[in-house]
Amino acid sequence: MIDTTANTKLRKQLKVRIPLVVYDIAIFLLTDVLLLFLYQGGGRLSTQGLLQHSAIAFACIFGIRYLVQVYRQIWRYGGIQCYIRLLLADGVAFVLYQLLEMLFPLEEISFVRMLAFCCMNLLGALAIRMIYRYAYKCGYQDNWKGKVLRLLLRVFSGGRVVTEADPDSQKIKIAIIGAGTVGVSLAEDLWANPKAKYVPRCFIDSDPLKVGRSIHGVSVMSEDEATMEALRSHHIQEVVFAVPAMPRARKMELFEQYQQAGFKIKVFDFPTMEIPGRKRQLREFNIEDLLMREQKAFLDEKTCAYYKGKVILITGGGGSIGSELCRQLAKMEPKQLIVVDIYENTAYDLQQGLLFAYKGKVDIKVEIVSITNKEGLARVFEEYHPDICINAAAHKHVPLMEKNCIEAVQNNVFGTLNVIQLCEEYGCGRFMMVSTDKAVNPTNVMGATKRLCEMVMQAYSTRGKVKCSATRFGNVLGSAGSVIPLFKRQIAAGGPVTLTDKRIIRYFMTIPEASQLVLVSGAMAKNGELFVLDMGKPVKIYDLAKNMIQLSGVDEIEIVETGLRPGEKLYEELLVNGDSLEKTDNNLIFVEHEEPVTMGQLEDKLAILRQACKDDEEMRRAIRMTVPTYRSPEEVNRAVS
Repeated sequence: MIDTTANTKLRKQLKVRIPLVVYDIAIFLLTDVLLLFLYQGGGRLSTQGLLQHSAIAFACIFGIRYLVQVYRQIWRYGGIQCYIRLLLADGVAFVLYQLLEMLFPLEEISFVRMLAFCCMNLLGALAIRMIYRYAYKCGYQDNWKGKVLRLLLRVFSGGRVVTEADPDSQKIKIAIIGAGTVGVSLAEDLWANPKAKYVPRCFIDSDPLKVGRSIHGVSVMSEDEATMEALRSHHIQEVVFAVPAMPRARKMELFEQYQQAGFKIKVFDFPTMEIPGRKRQLREFNIEDLLMREQKAFLDEKTCAYYKGKVILITGGGGSIGSELCRQLAKMEPKQLIVVDIYENTAYDLQQGLLFAYKGKVDIKVEIVSITNKEGLARVFEEYHPDICINAAAHKHVPLMEKNCIEAVQNNVFGTLNVIQLCEEYGCGRFMMVSTDKAVNPTNVMGATKRLCEMVMQAYSTRGKVKCSATRFGNVLGSAGSVIPLFKRQIAAGGPVTLTDKRIIRYFMTIPEASQLVLVSGAMAKNGELFVLDMGKPVKIYDLAKNMIQLSGVDEIEIVETGLRPGEKLYEELLVNGDSLEKTDNNLIFVEHEEPVTMGQLEDKLAILRQACKDDEEMRRAIRMTVPTYRSPEEVNRAVS
């Protein structure tokens, strides 16, 4: 039984190896005829000389291949090591052939002729193995190419046709928009990773020098050629944008085109969280990528050097702006980051995210305390003695603060007062405050309280050692309570999309822009400045809603006006007085100069607010008394209408 089994196994092995040996012999004979018989360079060989050289070359080549077990390799799975073994075997055979030719009295042929003979024979052997492996891996295709490959397999394997299953059958087929450095690097990463869930099937590019050519066997189509039919013929399931510099209007056009055709859209870009050594990654296509102006970068070496090695305390550090401030600061190698927040969940998430991203290289501490709790806040200052304090803690929701104006004043105004007083008491060198465009000619409680915060900052900048500054910016894309997340939820629920008034316009910026502006302006501040960003053109909220509905691919969603909310105005202003605007070294950042209130005037205003802390209506009257630029929204909106 054992002998029978062994014999059966041997017969199967020989059945597999013999065809390959036969093809190698055929290639050898063909090369022999071409270079030893037909080729006359260096003189014609006699019949005896031809047979002698052929026999010695045959013995050397096939003898060495047998010794190094070339024919025991499974070539359908052969990697580079298999081909190197064959290459080395024939290299040794050539050297042995040359030595034997010198030792024995053979008819002389030139060294070049011997080398050409061995090299051509090796090239033929390599070629049939590569063709066989390619036919095995790609013969599954159900087209003319697959038929040709299966025919070759039948020839090479003695009539048997065995092909590998489609390795990409379970993968998501993608078309990559952009055949440049970024797009090709994405494709190469996917091809090199056998566990990747995506496989590139075509490139789409507008460069005429690339269109019609191929990259690693994958065709490059023009944008006009990449019709829905053409993409479906490649079994495309998703389209990936990999063109960082594509104009926004063109990106919007292509997004709509492919989304309406039913393709899922992704983008190959950097992750939103700034981490060391970050790399581009495949991520979902954010609507924010299309809706607003191009994002600007503000950070420079001077700014990074300013924060390096400092102990920095951020109030409201777990919020949308505060957490991004921490992420930006973490890149600048601070000595310590102290996150102060009343809401522990977001602060904890931020802490864990930074600890993971920086592998413990950033010393980040979290303290759960409200800025209205001066005693609790004092304990934090006593423990850490920060060099820089950034006050991002605030109540910011306009309608909610209209209803809860006492809480707005206590948190925004007196909370800011607590922070700046503790900066003075504990020798903090820099106080930076996050403000808003709603503080300019405010028409609501939230905006008025932020204007009062600016007054506190400016008054304290005239005394003491703390250098103070405030930074104003408009609405922040993607922040908690902003309009885009609300519209997303309404669209996902099937509508309607609600907005208060079709005429409303707002300035928008991204969270990284807002946080970078705060850091850059704080680093350049001397004392008492009120910084303003050139935010470009304002956006009409109605147009924003229409674009988001269009980008969602759903056409049936209705836009409904609900009427202006309490304290809401149709437009926001960034400057109190444009005539007093001063340029800075950064051409996108300006300084708004205002005459600061004196400490005596500030104390009078704060006393009025303290006396009104028992009744909301009384507090509203107190706000009107203390903020001279406060106006009713009806008055402002009537002027616009």
